[in-house]
Amino acid sequence: MSTPIPNQVEPSGASVATPVDGNPPPFDTMMGHPKPLWMLFMTEFWERFAFYGIRWALVLYVVAQFYNGDAGGEAPAGKLYGAYLALVYAGAIFGGYAADKILGYQRSILIGAVIMAAGLFMIAMPNQEVFKLGLATVVVGNGMFKPIISTMVGKLYSTGDERRDSGFTIFYMGINMGAMIAPIVTQILAQKVFGSDAMPAYKVVFMAAGVGMIISFLWFWFGRKQLKGIGLPALDQGSMGKTLMVVAVALAAIPLVYFLLTIDATTLQWWVLTPMFVLLCILLLVEGIRNGMVARDKVIAMLIIFTFNIVFWMFFEQAGSSFTFLADKIVDRDLGFMTFPNAWFQSVNSVAIITLAPIIAWLWVRMGKANPSIPRKFSLGIIFNGLAFLLLMFALSKLVDPGTNKIPFWTLFAVYWIQSIGELCLSPIGLSMVTKLAPLRLVGFGMGGWFLSTGIGNNLSGLFASEASGEGGMTVVSALDAYTKGFWILLVCGVVLFLVAPLVQKLMHGVK
Repeated sequence: MSTPIPNQVEPSGASVATPVDGNPPPFDTMMGHPKPLWMLFMTEFWERFAFYGIRWALVLYVVAQFYNGDAGGEAPAGKLYGAYLALVYAGAIFGGYAADKILGYQRSILIGAVIMAAGLFMIAMPNQEVFKLGLATVVVGNGMFKPIISTMVGKLYSTGDERRDSGFTIFYMGINMGAMIAPIVTQILAQKVFGSDAMPAYKVVFMAAGVGMIISFLWFWFGRKQLKGIGLPALDQGSMGKTLMVVAVALAAIPLVYFLLTIDATTLQWWVLTPMFVLLCILLLVEGIRNGMVARDKVIAMLIIFTFNIVFWMFFEQAGSSFTFLADKIVDRDLGFMTFPNAWFQSVNSVAIITLAPIIAWLWVRMGKANPSIPRKFSLGIIFNGLAFLLLMFALSKLVDPGTNKIPFWTLFAVYWIQSIGELCLSPIGLSMVTKLAPLRLVGFGMGGWFLSTGIGNNLSGLFASEASGEGGMTVVSALDAYTKGFWILLVCGVVLFLVAPLVQKLMHGVK
């Protein structure tokens, strides 16, 4: 049995006893799992509701509100969306550091939720500068919230607890349920309750997301007593002065993020994100070399995977940008009995993940010794992503209706499902891989590399989306040209990684 000592403090200053050996305190159970899991499940559900609730509307709103509906606004809208996502992932690096070293996890979640909610209400204001400032505020708030709550789930279980994996699976369902329901609810509010299909009330989408974030805050605020001190700051971190300092720094960071959103996405890529990534890679490599040949090889393998991770997310994240314009202008959404709302395509990925995740997991186990290595799974993820673009190539070249100049509904619907298979081959093993390959002293930097590589991919996704739209807005020709390039890039990268996978696996020195 662990011996607890009073090493953490409540916001009021009262000490809380927590174990010294890393084992959690005893919890009441609900459906076989620690009761706080369900509180964290719903907290994350509402945060994901807020985050994904605005995803379908962002680029459409930018074009409608700030470019007067001119299709020429599609390219800059796509770039802004990509830059926003990139900074969301980059912000997670700094937010995680603040929670670890200064705030503690509970305060980080609460402060992040308040800041994020404020940003969501700000983007509802019909002013372009306030809109970008609101996005910057969402970025800062999300950086303090998102990377922390997943860590809290892990702290509910001891290291050897066999319920840990199923607990994370349940939590992952919360993420996808929030992401699945949000676009459906916000679309109905914007186009059926407060607006119409011709004139959606996009502001209602953003305000509904803000309300969702407030619910997330309240859910955690009232439920955090269940955690029995897990995630509270240590005694040397507990002062209100340090908390106020972090809040001040977070608020000061908002104008900086706003500036990064206002510069060209290409400038952001080459002068901000790329130097950050290169510096991070150098630090990891130097530390690996210091620790010997095995550590060095593991770092090299990890950096190779990071590079291919950039490629995957560059094309996967078309969902919130170019695919939105594709669905709006080129996909025949008339199902006969209803017109499938554009926003609902954002729910397809979550439905596919919930449906396919247990099947893919069973398949890996069923394959036994033939289970693909980590680099092979990454290559399969990229190849499946490429197959989705191959289907779009086929649809845009062979299935365009000459009367409507549109492609069948099922093609884009299938694209999301194919991409989801690719995501399941790649995304779930990413963070686990980092913890096994990064040098022990720099695991945090390794996590930062994973998030940053994903963020770079998202920024590049905005640049690619702008190419798919062209200068005058998306057409069948511009989409076909861009998606053809996307297919070949993904195919070549996927095949190359598949072929060099044995070499990468050798550099991993037995890590599986």
